[in-house]
Amino acid sequence: MDARAATASSKVIGPDLDGRVADAARVFLESGRFVPGLAVDERGRARSWWWPLPAAGDRELIASLCADSSVETQRDVALRLATAVDALVRGRLVDAGAALLGRRSGRRSAPEAWLHSLTQPDPWMARSVDVEKLGALERVVVEWVASGAATSGRVRLCLRFVEPGDRGDDWQVELLAQDLDDPSLLVSAAQVWDGSVSLGPSAVEEMLRGLGRLARLAPELASVLDEPEPDRVVIEGGAVVAFVRERAATLTDAGIGVLLPSWWANRRRLALRAKTSSRGKTSGSTVAGGVGMDALVSFEWKAALGDRTITRAELRQLEAAAEAKQSLVRVRGDWVEVRPEDIAAVRAHLGKRGEATVSEVLRAGMGLDSLDVFDDVEVSGVDATGWLRDLLTDALHATVNPVASPDGFVGVLRPYQERGVGWLAFLGRLGLGACLADDMGLGKTAQLIATLIADPVPGPTLVVCPVSVLGNWERELTRFAPQMSVLVHHGRDRFTRHRASFLKRARRVDVVLTSYSLVARDVDQLAAVPWVRFALDEAQQVKNPGAAQTRAVRSINAPRRIALTGTPVENNLSELWSIMHVLNPGLLGSARSFRETFAIPIEREHDAEATERLRRITAPFVLRRLKSDKSVIDDLPDKIETTETCPLTREQATLYQAVVDDVVAQSEEADGIHRRGLVLAGLMRLKQVCNHPAHFLRDGSVLPGRSGKLTRTEELLDEILAEGDKVLCFTQFAEWGGLLAPYFERRFGVEVGWLHGRVTRPKRELMVDRFQIPDGPPVLLVSLKAGGTGLNLTAASHVIHLDRWWNPAVEDQATDRAYRIGQKRTVFVHKLVSAGTVEERIDAMITAKRALAEQVVGSGEGWITELSTDELRDVIALRSDAVEE
Repeated sequence: MDARAATASSKVIGPDLDGRVADAARVFLESGRFVPGLAVDERGRARSWWWPLPAAGDRELIASLCADSSVETQRDVALRLATAVDALVRGRLVDAGAALLGRRSGRRSAPEAWLHSLTQPDPWMARSVDVEKLGALERVVVEWVASGAATSGRVRLCLRFVEPGDRGDDWQVELLAQDLDDPSLLVSAAQVWDGSVSLGPSAVEEMLRGLGRLARLAPELASVLDEPEPDRVVIEGGAVVAFVRERAATLTDAGIGVLLPSWWANRRRLALRAKTSSRGKTSGSTVAGGVGMDALVSFEWKAALGDRTITRAELRQLEAAAEAKQSLVRVRGDWVEVRPEDIAAVRAHLGKRGEATVSEVLRAGMGLDSLDVFDDVEVSGVDATGWLRDLLTDALHATVNPVASPDGFVGVLRPYQERGVGWLAFLGRLGLGACLADDMGLGKTAQLIATLIADPVPGPTLVVCPVSVLGNWERELTRFAPQMSVLVHHGRDRFTRHRASFLKRARRVDVVLTSYSLVARDVDQLAAVPWVRFALDEAQQVKNPGAAQTRAVRSINAPRRIALTGTPVENNLSELWSIMHVLNPGLLGSARSFRETFAIPIEREHDAEATERLRRITAPFVLRRLKSDKSVIDDLPDKIETTETCPLTREQATLYQAVVDDVVAQSEEADGIHRRGLVLAGLMRLKQVCNHPAHFLRDGSVLPGRSGKLTRTEELLDEILAEGDKVLCFTQFAEWGGLLAPYFERRFGVEVGWLHGRVTRPKRELMVDRFQIPDGPPVLLVSLKAGGTGLNLTAASHVIHLDRWWNPAVEDQATDRAYRIGQKRTVFVHKLVSAGTVEERIDAMITAKRALAEQVVGSGEGWITELSTDELRDVIALRSDAVEE
């Protein structure tokens, strides 16, 4: 290729070829297959190039370009491709040019001028550069590119290391021919030389070219040219490490394959490893006073190869190898690189003792931190015994003994509940926080009450729960543990209705029940009580680390800490961090380090390795069982979920389009937090239109015949009530429920319950109790926030989601009011979605992302506010087939 050819290739080529050349150039650009070049014409004019670097697999691509041209020669098409690649690469580097070489004036040397020109829009170099030096540089660049370019033929030379036998110290490098069209096909060089295996007519020539490059780039293997038909070459054991480290990448770049020894990819380096010991047995034992995350653990530094400790005799073997100038030695069947500086550093620290907290030990064992910082040697982790070992190896759940229904517990625990009680009691005795994250309806309340009995400790337990389930907790404690004394800390007169002070009253009872809102208000009084245990029901209530109730909960001290939640993650991983920070402070590091280490890689990049590391470090403290797992519970009936697509009426479609136009117009003129607020408000208005025009307009107008969703709901209720079944209808809008309750009563002639946030606690409990009896109201309308958690409503065999909450975990929580232990019939779940609207698009996105959510990553609706105006328009636009005919 030369500068004159580039000018000759500028003639007009047909549009089909233009497109194919451009596509091919992008392939080379994105795969990084291009190299810098230099061309000087007969008049001394020089220009830099970015040349495409074809591989064997590109033969068909380049051939197809040539076949497309009836005018151009193959040389012309190749130059056309080179010009296109040069333009693309140069375009990306123009902005970086100044940064690469800096801005300098004056005369540049030939190499400087060439490098500078590679990052400029104009590839032609200044005439001030010496022509002879440019010519010499051109020859060097061309030779360099040719020596390093991957072969364009069918075969390439490949090297494979052969370990020495039992007696020898030298390694051998076996010469192979690799078929580039089928890289798994490797044949010995001897078979190429004698023709017993055919890899094409040019195989011998290509192998000889490879041997020439090998001798030039790896002088220690130059003896390969001493034989007429070489098939292997000997390399001293002391040179193997240096060869692999210094030559492998260079040879690969030059088109010579290097099959690295298996031990190299997984090589173990001499390091220090902390050896800890924990007192007490791993299951069924009591550790006096508990341990906790802040408890100190002593450890001793041991010599290790990777994650395996080694004996002093094996360390002496490495020392002897170092003295003998060996670079590799076998230890326990593995090849180990001998580095005298590592041996000296390990010797200097060997046997020394230290102390660290349980939290620090666990983080070091998970590879998140180090127990110490040594400048001269690597620290590979932790070896532990007892319960610490089980925490680090994820074996805790398997080693903890189940606890059968303890004396004083009125009821019979299921096998999985017995395991849960044993696990909660064991971690409690260690002073470690536990998150019981069983699926909704698997009896977390019963497991906690059984744990209070199975692990008795003198003193009161604080149970914090949503106000909506205070009554349920009081009833469940009376039912399962009637011998326990309970104090409900709630109501305006909570401090004045008794003569004794709250501190004295709390000390006299077994359990104190209160709500999250009161924890924040009464934190001073609650923090003064010497609690032996606290439990957080619906622990997702402390998912916001900056909220007042979360800060208040963190200020309450108790050696035993338990969180109950079916959804440890609802929207993002910071919620998991917040819950774990309450249970085991320091385990997941600071909020900032957690975000950098886990949240960003998992949520944005779907990093599988980070997901697994987070699962490993939290697994000992999180117990999660699902109702769908038949090994957990095999007598729960099926759950059948259906998404019901409902058309809009013309009135709804008109209102919907008006809101879309308004949202798009406002979003174009706003930015930042103001824009996000406008978008969220617009989404709520669109949801209201999808429900019913009267819900959106708030004009008190009539309901029948104006909403596709309401029409479908009426059809469902007709069928459900005709069968004598009961149904829960969930909505996130209190005003919509307020409109529907009296309408349903008139329409169907039945009593309809309406459970929302303003219903007082006594009325709420009465409403729930009446719904559960056979003769009670067959329809219960429920506000999602007020009744989506903590209630047992198994009388219902149907659940209707009137409007979608775009977090699947929240919807699942609501559904599980009916689908839980005690349910004897199949539960039918109907999710209503307005066709052709934002609801339908979000439903599809949630379905696609549910698998990721189940890996502890949730999905909320906040991401919609970050869309561009065009993207937002696409998401919320009204589809043409949305309207009911």
